[in-house]
Order: sequence, then structure tokens, then C-alpha cells
Amino acid sequence: MLSRLRIDNLVLIREAELAFATGLNVITGETGAGKTILAQAFGLLLGTKGDAGYVGLAGADAYVEAELDVPPAFLDEDELEALAELRPEDEDGLVIARRVFADGRTRAYAWGRSAAREDVARAAERLVAMSGQFEQRRLARPAYQLDVLDAFVGPEQLRRRADLRAAWRELLAARRRHDELTRDAASAEARLAELRALVEDTDGLEPGLEDELRAERERFRHTGELVEAAAAAAAAIDPEEGDGAADLIASAERAVAGVERLAPELGWAGDELRDVELRVREVASALRGFLAALDADPARVEEVESRLDRIADAKRRYRSASYEELLARAAEARSELAQLGEGGDPAAQAAEALAAAEERVASLAAGLAAARRDAAEPFATAVAAELVGIGLGEGEFRVELRERSDGPGPAGKDEAAFLIRPNRGLPFGPVAETASGGELSRVALAIAAVGGGATMVFDEIDAGIGGQTAHAVAETLVRLAERAQVITITHLPQIASRADRHFRVEKVPGDPTHTRIQELTDEERRDELERMLGGREFLAALGEA
Repeated sequence: MLSRLRIDNLVLIREAELAFATGLNVITGETGAGKTILAQAFGLLLGTKGDAGYVGLAGADAYVEAELDVPPAFLDEDELEALAELRPEDEDGLVIARRVFADGRTRAYAWGRSAAREDVARAAERLVAMSGQFEQRRLARPAYQLDVLDAFVGPEQLRRRADLRAAWRELLAARRRHDELTRDAASAEARLAELRALVEDTDGLEPGLEDELRAERERFRHTGELVEAAAAAAAAIDPEEGDGAADLIASAERAVAGVERLAPELGWAGDELRDVELRVREVASALRGFLAALDADPARVEEVESRLDRIADAKRRYRSASYEELLARAAEARSELAQLGEGGDPAAQAAEALAAAEERVASLAAGLAAARRDAAEPFATAVAAELVGIGLGEGEFRVELRERSDGPGPAGKDEAAFLIRPNRGLPFGPVAETASGGELSRVALAIAAVGGGATMVFDEIDAGIGGQTAHAVAETLVRLAERAQVITITHLPQIASRADRHFRVEKVPGDPTHTRIQELTDEERRDELERMLGGREFLAALGEA
């Protein structure tokens, strides 16, 4: 649903912001007032090229922005992936825009972020259906005809469509996986050889081992410095000849002990000195133990270097940036080989997964096709009745279903064609090629009245009609508005009088003249309908007659 449309400096429209209702929205105004500019605004959102003539006199560019409500999974479709990446967090709706510069160049936006024009138009076309050139293009698209027919079938069919889209994505993934593994036998064998080599080359490697080996190698490289420092410290504390720190502390303790009975308050000093002596001698013992351990075994030095070389070689060979990455790849290789050891052949497993995915797609496509076959004739009958009601011949309308020549796709295995025969004796032909102008808009109205839609915009629906046909078109629009949002630009009071929300376009004289669009109150609506019927004088004359 289109909830808001903003227009800035587009031709004669300086500034307008329209809030549309959920039902029937009508836009009226005098001929030449600027109603066509609204159609141009919608066209920009639907992907038409820009034109320097679109830029008004109130600024350096023209700007059109639309805010739309969208279904929850709308942006999950593959074709809208690029647009989905721009979606802000916690944003439920879709905001799209086009800006036209003075040289005719344009820029497209989604949620205020630059986007490809094609992506914006693709999203807009799925939410807003517009008459005119867009109607012809849309009605000629087989995908649209399938969408309408499925909407007629009902919610269960739309759930089948969603299930099939998900199954189709799974099928594509299974197909890619299968192709990768079965491209040729040599690559599969090479893959197995690489897995086995990776596991063998990393056997015995544990987390943290590389850091431990590097630390041990660093100690070996600085053995002389460590021996000198540890020996000097041990000699200062407890030398083999002479008195060291430990002996001096012991002498101090004995001196204090001799007078403790005369001065008991010195007892604490004796206790501290005895404790310090003990700890200092323990340090000396630890230093001598460290010196003994520093007698590096040449075989151990060689072993450490060899293991570090092995790790470095494995990282290079298996393109691992770190030791941790190497271990992670080795774990993955062991897991894959374990599957093979349990009888799991990756290629065979991929083939089974592919077959299962193909079977699911075929099953869902068959369910869709059966529902479409059952609905084709009732749908055609309902559309034909609508065509008769709005004055289009005898309303001969058909739906042809045939299987796709290239097999099932994300929408199933069917192609649909809507055919019409506006006059008896003529052959049936595709809707988009047989009807034109206002007729095409009325055909689209009849189809939408039966199949529904999101937002329908009609610009030429009242071309060449009046009287009873105008009333019939108005009634059809009202019925459609119960199922979809309808926006129509019209000069017919029969249609305008049925609006849920009414806007008027009028020219405001000035220098320069500009166009104003405003929503009408109930009283203003009555005045506008009077104008459309010919004015109070004309109505009075009819009363006198």
C-alpha cells in the first residue's frame, strides 16, 4: 500500500504531500490543471527516464518520494537482494525516491540511500500497478499473469508459492554443491589426497604448542646470558667460598638472638631474620637448579627447531595465516575424512541431496499447477463478467496454461497467457496486444477486480466513456478498492463521487503560475462534484428542464 507521496518542484508542482487512504482515492481537476504531472511522478518511481523539462522553476532539481507498506517477506526475493542490503534495522516499510537534475540526469534512492534505478523500479512495480505504458508492459509479462491467477486461487496458493521459492533456493545450492564435487574424478581424488596430507602433516600438533616451542627456542638462544645472570645471583646469595647474603643475614640473626632475653621486644627482629635467611637460601637453591637445567641438550635444540620448521612449512603449504587457522583446517579435514570412513561419499551425498531437492520442487510445482488448472476457467468467467459490466464487448476472455519449456522455476512449471476477443469474429489475442489506451486500463481493472492487487493507479480509465459505462466502471473500482488500494485520476463525477479520499489539482495564478494539490473536505468535495457536473448554473438549468 502507498501511504504517502511527496513531490517537490516537479514541473508546476512546487510542493505537495499526499496521504492516501486504503480504499478508493480520486484525483480530479480542470483540464490542464496539472493532473498529468501526478502520472509523471508515479512514472519516475516506476523507472521512467528523467527529463530536464521535469524540473520546475522553484529549485535546481525535482524530487519524488513514496512511502509504502510492504509484506513481511517482500525483500526476501532474490531480485530484490541489492535493495534489501540497504534496509535500515527495525524498518518495516519501504521508502523509495527519484531526483531529476537540470540536465535530465536522475538518481534513485531507497531509505535515503543511493540505489540503482532498476532496483527501485523493480520493487515499485511489485507494489504499484499503473495504467498506460506500464499497464501494457505489466500485462505482457507472464510472471504477472501467474501472480494474478495465484492470488485468485487464495492464501493457500500463495503459501505454496513461498514454499516453492524456498525450495528453489535450496535446489540451486544443492546443484552448485553437486557440480563442485562431480566436475571430474581427478579433482575429487585430489581433494581426498589434500585432506589426508593435511591430517598427516598436522598430526600431534596441539593448541598452544607453537608458542611453547618458540619460547623454548628463545631460551636456548640466550643460554649464556641466563647462565651468567643466574650464577652471579647465586654467588651473591650463597657463594662456595666466603660469606654471602645468606651468611650475613644468619650473623645478624645470631647477634639479635644473644640479647633477646634482655630485650624481649627484639624477638620480632630475630623471627624476621630467620625467615629471610630461609627464603634467601631457597632462592639460591632454585637458581642452582635453573643453572643445571640450562645445560641444553643439543638433541633437544635440534628437535625444537625441527618441529617449528614443520609448523611453518604446514602453514605455507595449506595457506594458513596462523597456527590456529592451520589447526582449524586440520579439524575440518579430519571431520570430512571421518564421513568418508563411515561410508559417506561427499559426491554421493551431494547427488542424494540434489535428487531430494529436485523432488521437492517438482512436488510443489505440481501442486501449484493443479490449483491453477482448477482456477483458470472460474477466473476467466469472472473477468469476462467484469468486462461486460464496464462496456468492453461481449467480454470473451480466456486463460491459457502451458508448461515451461525449460522446466520448473521458482514460480512453478507453468506459463499463463491472458487472451481477449473484444469483438465477435476476431481471433483471441494477448491482452497487452489486443487492447490499447483506455480500453487497456479497463481490461486491467476487470482483471484486478477479480484477482486483486496491492496498489492500482489508473490514469486513462475514463477515456472515451460516460453514462452507464461510467457508473459501471465506478462500481468496479469500488469493488476493487475493497481488496486493494486504488488511486485514479479522473474527470468523471460518477467515479469521483465514490471516493474514500478525494484530492483536487488546481492551477494557482501568479508569476510563475503553479499547481496545487490538496485533500478535500466534505463541503469542498460537494463543490468539486458540482463543478464536474457542469456547475450550479448547469444543474439549475437541468432542474428547470
